[in-house]
Amino acid sequence: MVDGRQVHASWTWAIALTIGAIVSGCQSKSNVSDVLDPAAIAATSVPAGSAVTAPAKGAQSLGTGPTKITMLLPLSAPGTAGETGRKMLDGAKLAMADLGDKLLTLTVEDTKGDSVVASEMAVKAITTDAKAVIGPVELPSAQHLAKLSGSKHPPVLALADDFAGAPGVYAVRLSEADSAAAGAAGLAAKGRKKFVLLVAAGPDAAAVEKRVTNGLSIYGAALAVTIPYSASDGGTKVVNDMQAVVDAPDAVIIASGGASPSAILDALKSKGIPGKATAVVGTNRWLERPLEPGFEGAYIATLDASEAGPIADRFKSAYNYPADANVAYAYDMVALTAGIASSVGPDGFSNRVLENRSGFRGSTGLFRFRTDGASERSMPFYQVQKGALKLVEKSTAAY
Repeated sequence: MVDGRQVHASWTWAIALTIGAIVSGCQSKSNVSDVLDPAAIAATSVPAGSAVTAPAKGAQSLGTGPTKITMLLPLSAPGTAGETGRKMLDGAKLAMADLGDKLLTLTVEDTKGDSVVASEMAVKAITTDAKAVIGPVELPSAQHLAKLSGSKHPPVLALADDFAGAPGVYAVRLSEADSAAAGAAGLAAKGRKKFVLLVAAGPDAAAVEKRVTNGLSIYGAALAVTIPYSASDGGTKVVNDMQAVVDAPDAVIIASGGASPSAILDALKSKGIPGKATAVVGTNRWLERPLEPGFEGAYIATLDASEAGPIADRFKSAYNYPADANVAYAYDMVALTAGIASSVGPDGFSNRVLENRSGFRGSTGLFRFRTDGASERSMPFYQVQKGALKLVEKSTAAY
């Protein structure tokens, strides 16, 4: 129990960690599952706040526990970046109130949304007495950490979008590569074997191809061809290039990055795709815009918004705005560090613990970290029907 206090009966959320065998040799009064079970989480009252209130200058310290954790957020950055950082701070505060207050001392530092500043702060954090670092949010800073030599730094739970991960520097957020791989695997599990990947050319293309290939291999399926494309190619050219080398694929995966896939979808539609013989797989990046008519019939694997339900009401009540994925990611990482601190103690933050294959369940669903720093998620599998996501499977089998 955490302070022996009772949980509100309506809150059934937990991070489930099956790492008892991994930590059994460590001195601990409980295991992580005990600490993160709903019965162990207090329904404490969280001070109301707002994500758009600018924080005080300088670092903030939350909690009084013996395990020191550093969190790097773009709190005073302008625009969307700053709003993201402040939402993550509120998510962290809620997790500290629920789980971490007596276990962690969480030091939150403001990177200002500046990649250079964030990189300097991150390097400093991994060379001081922090047992783990949550963040940074800035992609160049996470990539900088990934290139550093040596492996004796504390684990980094990077919150940067589209970060591929590296040994000891773990990618937390759902990436397009993860979503594409899970969506493709969802169809491969139903018997489809021959896939085509159409991927936006750029630094992420190779990571997407690798993850999709790995996901398909579990089911004896494979990529017949990968075709990188640029926005200037036009949908007709991309589809013609595909048909020139592949006859009747079982599915076409479109990883369009931040751009709309509409031009390619229109070109595919002119060829009768999607249809009975050939399906279309999209990604979570498609959902950054309203569902367009051309998305109809496509399959997408993405996060389950209902997973955050058990914290959503309490968060809304405390902070006067709805929790989103940014809140959930921050909450989960603070909860995860609190659970490890309780189970194994301040010295329990090893790759062995973080990379256990049973994984973790949080408000973003079931996930686990790989040895290369990438994350794997079991997530719902949807099909776009009549302009909405309709659940096909509760979770993809690729995990």
